[in-house]
Amino acid sequence: MSANLSNSKSNSITLIRPDDWHLHVRDGAVMASVLPHTAAQFGRAIIMPNLKPPVTTTTMAAAYRGRILAALPAGSDFEPLMTLYLTDNTRADEIRRAKDSGFIHGIKLYPAGATTNSDAGVTSLSKCMRTLETMQEVGMPLLVHGEVTDGDIDIFDREAVFIDKVLEPLRRDLPGLKVVFEHITTKNAVDYVFGASGPLGATITAHHLLYNRNQIFKGGIRPHYYCLPVLKREIHRQALVQAATSGDPKFFLGTDSAPHPKGLKEHACGCAGCYTALHAMELYVQAFDAAGALDKLEGFASQFGPAFYGLPINSGTITLKRESWTLPEELPMGESTVVPLDGGGTLAWKMIA
Repeated sequence: MSANLSNSKSNSITLIRPDDWHLHVRDGAVMASVLPHTAAQFGRAIIMPNLKPPVTTTTMAAAYRGRILAALPAGSDFEPLMTLYLTDNTRADEIRRAKDSGFIHGIKLYPAGATTNSDAGVTSLSKCMRTLETMQEVGMPLLVHGEVTDGDIDIFDREAVFIDKVLEPLRRDLPGLKVVFEHITTKNAVDYVFGASGPLGATITAHHLLYNRNQIFKGGIRPHYYCLPVLKREIHRQALVQAATSGDPKFFLGTDSAPHPKGLKEHACGCAGCYTALHAMELYVQAFDAAGALDKLEGFASQFGPAFYGLPINSGTITLKRESWTLPEELPMGESTVVPLDGGGTLAWKMIA
């Protein structure tokens, strides 16, 4: 099925209901505030496990899943797809329990210290090889935050170094392991995924499609555009757009929407993460529209992710209309507020159904 563009001017677009293959919803009152935004647009989402403490066992994931389902708006059929947080001590038998659960769909690799709440992450893949071999055996995907954390490596080079020093050796040693290279940000990553054989997919965020690193410094420090992996040069943004609009099923949608309180973003040591759950599909449509590739959006948003994860395509549709509207400058979030990406700005598309 291809996207239904209502007329030659493409003033509306109807898509199979999409999924978000990389999402942070936090927990407690924060989760109750942000979850309805995702549930309004997406049928399912891969839920990141970097809570405090991290979600490291099937039992913990089951409890977290229960809290997510309880926080959904009445009548919502949104389905959380749970993950476990890989540590140096994750055991092979925990992977088997996760696979048998039916509700855990991936194991998340955070190199220790790579991003928010990643201090318990993996210090060396050599400590996890038996666990990774079991994942390959049972068909459990490994979801990777693709950056090295060596302080001697320039922050803008960390993804490229990760490919050479971590990802390529891992996939050479375990060629049957399903890997999702999450939130890719560089031409290096695009070229690697395009050229790779075997079970490799990659997610791309809306903000990395729309902005380059100049956005962080436009008129001063703009902390709400700061994320990890950080925005890169324009040549990399263009490569990401080419990948997302290529129709290659290795590339699919993952927002990496990451809510942080306004005060912790506008801070001397501000948090990394962009909040896009409110308007994710509007941002993606804007990016694909600018590239003249609206006909490629449905595959990227609604079809390629389910195919990679071995899940059915959603029933139902969403429709977006070319209509100018202004984003709120901030939104309630628990006891604080969160600033949506480009808060107060104007969008050219709006979801209407």
